[in-house]
Amino acid sequence: MIFTHPAALYLLPLALIPLFFNAYRQQAFPSFEGVEIDRLSLWVDRAVRLAGSLAITALIAGIAGIALRERTVERLGRGAHIVLLIDRSSSMDETFAGREPSGAEESKSSAAKRLLKEFVKERAHDQFGVAVFTTAPIRVLPVTDSKDAVLGSIDAIDRPALAYTDVGRGLAMALSIVDEDKSLASRAIVLVSDGAAVIARRVQESLRADFARRPLHLYWLYLRTKGSNGIFEPPPPGTEDTAQVLPERHLNLFFQSLHIPYKAFEAESPQAVESAIAEIGKLEQRPIVYPERIPQYDLSQWAYGIAAFALLLLLGAKLYERPLSPVSRSADA
Repeated sequence: MIFTHPAALYLLPLALIPLFFNAYRQQAFPSFEGVEIDRLSLWVDRAVRLAGSLAITALIAGIAGIALRERTVERLGRGAHIVLLIDRSSSMDETFAGREPSGAEESKSSAAKRLLKEFVKERAHDQFGVAVFTTAPIRVLPVTDSKDAVLGSIDAIDRPALAYTDVGRGLAMALSIVDEDKSLASRAIVLVSDGAAVIARRVQESLRADFARRPLHLYWLYLRTKGSNGIFEPPPPGTEDTAQVLPERHLNLFFQSLHIPYKAFEAESPQAVESAIAEIGKLEQRPIVYPERIPQYDLSQWAYGIAAFALLLLLGAKLYERPLSPVSRSADA
């Protein structure tokens, strides 16, 4: 609980006045020493005094700006902590047909940006990190629950980029972002790329050891350009089956050899990308504890309401106050 104008609290001693003084009409009366104590009157007197003290206290609390401070509470939902690893090589600026985008077609990076933003908006309880890679990886955003920051990071993925794709270093960067996340939530890396490159043997072994150290799900959303090699089918007869000739196929084989939960999606159109992202969303629905920010809540209106109620009680008590009747006194005499 906080007060936006705490200086007003110095007035709180005024709330003691009704407890020691009263506002009843002063009137002389004979001694009541021989009369039985009227307990109802005593309780009414105490209630009136407390109502006066409550009215002053509530008014001062309202003036001081009483409020509940902003706080964070933990909720239980379903989702995951996901690192988006996005390819920013220049081929991502082409359409799925391998052409420059026109008014009727969008580039692979634009389609990925649009659909990933929709994915982030729909995932109410997920937290996201973002990294991009071309010749070198770039850490864009650590795992966070700030949807605005994640959406802003995704907005930047269709900026002009370089030609080379160093997926090995990109994966190492994504794993480092995962390591920074100390929560117990389910964690996943979503690789969005339209191609691959040869990963050196030393880098492969390093990645293999890194993936083995932590529970992690890996998804590869392969944006296949028309006429390019697929990642699932075996090479045609006469084609050399090596990482240099078929890097995408061998990257898929490398991921399969990691012995972790892994799934690849081959998308040849924006509609296929949308379906793949929806499938990833269905797979990442595990129990998760997520923080929920509760904004500051102003309690001054409640304080003024309590003060008004107490003042109404005091007003009613004042209206029902009656003086001793002279006629009654003369009759008794």
